[in-house]
Amino acid sequence: HNVSMGQGQDIIAERYLETAHREGHWVLLNNIHLMVRWLVQLEKTLDDFVVEGSHEKFRLFLTSDPSCGIPIGILARCIKLTNEPPTGLKANLKRAICFFSKEHFEEADSKTRSILFGLCYYHGLMLERRAFGPLGYNMRYPFAVGDLRDSAVCLQNYMENSGGGKIPWEDLKYIFGDIMYGGHIVNDFDRLMSSEYLNCIMRDELLDEMEMYPFNDGEPESFKCPAPTTQDRYLAHIDETMRGDTPIAFGLHPNAEIDFRTTASDSMFRTILELQPRQASGAGDMQSPNQIAEAATQDILDRFTEKGFDVESLQRSLDAQGPYQNVLLQEMSVMNVLIAEILRSLKELRLGFQGELTMSDSMEQLMNALFMDQVPSGWVKKSWPSTRGLSSWLSNFNDRLNQLDDWSASPMELLKVTWVSGFVNPQAFLTAILQVTAQKNQWELDKLETSCDVLKVMSPEEVSGPSRDGAQIMGLFMEGARWDIKNGVVDKSKPKEMFVPMPVMVVKGISSDRADARGVYQCPVYKTSTRGPTFVFKAQLKTKSSPARWVLAGVALILDMQ
Repeated sequence: HNVSMGQGQDIIAERYLETAHREGHWVLLNNIHLMVRWLVQLEKTLDDFVVEGSHEKFRLFLTSDPSCGIPIGILARCIKLTNEPPTGLKANLKRAICFFSKEHFEEADSKTRSILFGLCYYHGLMLERRAFGPLGYNMRYPFAVGDLRDSAVCLQNYMENSGGGKIPWEDLKYIFGDIMYGGHIVNDFDRLMSSEYLNCIMRDELLDEMEMYPFNDGEPESFKCPAPTTQDRYLAHIDETMRGDTPIAFGLHPNAEIDFRTTASDSMFRTILELQPRQASGAGDMQSPNQIAEAATQDILDRFTEKGFDVESLQRSLDAQGPYQNVLLQEMSVMNVLIAEILRSLKELRLGFQGELTMSDSMEQLMNALFMDQVPSGWVKKSWPSTRGLSSWLSNFNDRLNQLDDWSASPMELLKVTWVSGFVNPQAFLTAILQVTAQKNQWELDKLETSCDVLKVMSPEEVSGPSRDGAQIMGLFMEGARWDIKNGVVDKSKPKEMFVPMPVMVVKGISSDRADARGVYQCPVYKTSTRGPTFVFKAQLKTKSSPARWVLAGVALILDMQ
């Protein structure tokens, strides 16, 4: 009895279980993670079967995705088998080819075999790119062998209908990239990356010995598609010519492997730090976690007790409240709320240290965060996305307050160069640029978009004055490539150069119909290196190479870097 679990399937499953229990049948319940609540009832049913005594041939099989909701009682009595995908592009490519039978390869014509090999390579890229974290994808997607199987079926149908004529590349790319694999993808930049992979793979050159590594000019690593052959020959070709896993196979810079290894190491050391004893042992100058947290509490209170902004007074002093002034007032209000929360929570914790208050769960969490040099969760909720430790975060917080102090001294004038990374909501500042442009030129706001020009100066001191059009910004870092300030274009990263500071940039509003996309890479800008939901806007950066090169390399600008 085979049951695919889902809404309403619990009744059917229980009926089959009762029959199998008495008559010695086998029952397979698929995807039990979809009905976590019913599993409690399943556990009770199995306990009843033990009491009654089941037929000696009765067997129950369960399948599930990883889930934390499966009862311990069910897991404890099961023989558990896991099927994990291989790691590495080479292993994934071989596994994808071995998914198809030898007969399937031999029956297909030469064109279909070449395209199927390219499809398997694309499948391996999509699976293994996840290893590079945010540099690989903005989100995690459940790509599986089912996507490869369904894509192969569509390929077979299209090739049979083409009758040996022209290969419908555009149709195949649409089916693979927008329907089969693209059906999982919800982020626009991830979808663009998938599309560029298919543009590199699905073309006439695939039928010959085409280079499979995208944009690998000047790199020692190479892997070419073999001429159409048998399944065994394909596997032998992979073993012989694909030396090992390299970021170049994905279109990434070799530095991407450094970032991947560093992230894994940071995670391991963070776990070790969290596992260390919380009590100081032995003599000497070693402080206990409580003493460290208490000292940090007093230090932060000393630094920020006098901080804050009189928003109402500033608002009354303004002659006119334009878009830029709205941004200033909003940022000040957010900072006041954050300062109030920091001071409240720390004063409460200090009373706990003095024995005047009972330590609550929230106070203990705050104390642990201060000891571990982590930003407390209560502060994170009222602040901005950041990957910094607490010490670095507090310094960054102080710099943000100083910029608002400088601006509030002359609120009607925009700063000569604005540190856009210092805003809680940088999107509001960019919108203000468009609003000012629309008001100045009597243009429609919804027909404007931001345009970026990169200057040849690195510091605000080198800038002569404020921009006549738009605003001059700084504080951005490029990841995945570097900015060639001499030639004014995006270029390949230097070895071991993970992040590169950007020069001062001018952001202005232009009419959408005047935007020129030739020789321009639409570079995504994110608040932090975790990317994903921290997207801010797209910066137009000039490039001599194809923009697809930087799309596959995961090139982006990051606002908040330590």
